[in-house]
Amino acid sequence: MESLGGMKLFIKTIGSSLLILPFVFYGIPHFLRPARTAETRSLFQGIVYQRQIHASPRPFVTHLISVDLTAPGVRAFVAPGTPTPDQTETTAYTVSEFLTQFDLQLAVNASFFYPFTEKTPWNYYPHSGDRANVVGQAISNGTEYSAAETNWVVLCFLDHQRAHIFNQAKCPNHTKQAVAGNRVLVANGKAVEIDQHSPDQVKPYARVAVAIDQSGQKLWLIVVDGKQRFYSQGVTLPELAEIVIQLGADAAINLDGGGSTTLALETAHGATLLNAPIHTKIPMRERPVANILGFYALPVRPE
Repeated sequence: MESLGGMKLFIKTIGSSLLILPFVFYGIPHFLRPARTAETRSLFQGIVYQRQIHASPRPFVTHLISVDLTAPGVRAFVAPGTPTPDQTETTAYTVSEFLTQFDLQLAVNASFFYPFTEKTPWNYYPHSGDRANVVGQAISNGTEYSAAETNWVVLCFLDHQRAHIFNQAKCPNHTKQAVAGNRVLVANGKAVEIDQHSPDQVKPYARVAVAIDQSGQKLWLIVVDGKQRFYSQGVTLPELAEIVIQLGADAAINLDGGGSTTLALETAHGATLLNAPIHTKIPMRERPVANILGFYALPVRPE
């Protein structure tokens, strides 16, 4: 009888553990997110990070990176790709994996891509190492591997010290690096009108944008966490454009957002996330993506 009672207790304990496991799996990552506190610090020469905390019109967290493209050592780099007979162009990486593999100092997800599915924490595509297609023009180190597509706009690095945003599908010849976005957010310092009836544009969402000043020598990465109630619910496209305008930027484009939204930094301990990505509904889990924009930079000089 004692043996039978012990077995029942064992089974009950195992059953309770299995019931608790999903709460542990989904719950612990919530405590790993960056603190909801404002912060400003220099990351590298010419690169400054700022975290802004907002309570209205809903909770959201904004991560701003300013990049002086003329600073010593600063250089943009886009994930390389090679078209293959199966009509794929790149190998998917998480942003952290990409940053580590190419010895970058800073990286953010960039272009929209396909195919993509997300059904469960284990059933999604692409995984790291899977092949995918980049939407719109993509150029890495002067080599175009994804062709321009109508109605997509481009961020083009013509050299190491200048970036341009074009409200057209294709960068000029001799462009060194390029990624495409789905729309221009800001042009000539003013917000571009959007479709107020489009849910994708007026619904709060995790967002990524790249902005530049009029000279093209200063660049901003704007990353807004989303899809995380009470922590950060994201912003609409008009709100994202307003953030860009407040920076004093001249032009900006919208890049892939949602669960792709990831900003990573090189540290002495390896790649570290600056934001709170969310993939398969798990906070701090990175989504493998098809295209990434990175930056090389030099350490901050000691004072």
